[in-house]
Amino acid sequence: MEFSGKIIAILPQKSGVAKSTGNEWIAQEFVIENHDQYPKRMCFGVFGADKIDQFAIQMGEELNVSFDIDARQWQDRWFNSIRAWKIERVTADVPVSADAPIPPPLPTAAPEFIPGDAKDDLPF
Repeated sequence: MEFSGKIIAILPQKSGVAKSTGNEWIAQEFVIENHDQYPKRMCFGVFGADKIDQFAIQMGEELNVSFDIDARQWQDRWFNSIRAWKIERVTADVPVSADAPIPPPLPTAAPEFIPGDAKDDLPF
């Protein structure tokens, strides 16, 4: 799944030690907002110091976030997890290929009329 928008919040990193393996872990969550008429927000997580460093997400960046959704149960309650696995930065510069057609020039705001123009035959 994908979600595109602007990063509006960066939450503090969380870390701990896995009970089953004894390995240390680190995770961080981010909030992204899309640009729809009625904007939607999504909080997603990045797991692992290597991914956090690789993505290097900054406040205000425009991103495309690819993510997986999973649910887990804890004490008879269910919790959703949205975990990013790929981040792409949206660039404002769209490369133009050499084969792309050149658009025609935009029309001027008002047509030019010359006094005494033969086409100026309005009755008033």
